[in-house]
Amino acid sequence: MQLAATRIFTDDVDALVTFYETATGLIAERLHPMFAELRTPSGTLAIASAATVPLLGEQVAEPRANRSVTLDFLVDDVDATYTALQNVVEVFVNEPTDMPWGNRSLLIRDPDGNLINIFTPISEAAQDRFSNEAQD
Repeated sequence: MQLAATRIFTDDVDALVTFYETATGLIAERLHPMFAELRTPSGTLAIASAATVPLLGEQVAEPRANRSVTLDFLVDDVDATYTALQNVVEVFVNEPTDMPWGNRSLLIRDPDGNLINIFTPISEAAQDRFSNEAQD
């Protein structure tokens, strides 16, 4: 089994796509006006309209209701990313902070309130772990 994508349901696909394109520098592939994907070598972030939820089952998902999932984005320099996002992000949960597991992390919220962790491995063990994952 392979994790193919992480999907966010939203009431405003265009706004969320614009946010993630600006924040990540990626260009979304619009497969349909109600669906887009931002692809990276390690995974895909899918953005779908809340109007598609009934196709999956009544009330199986609710936009803007997430309080248990965080999207993690690995960057080369979290401090430079923090500076670059000053005019893009409305809600900074914290400033870049060294975490006990070896990453320097920045927590932000996207326009729908989803939590995003932007991080750079700073300890030798964390750098080795992400270096090894990139080779797999």
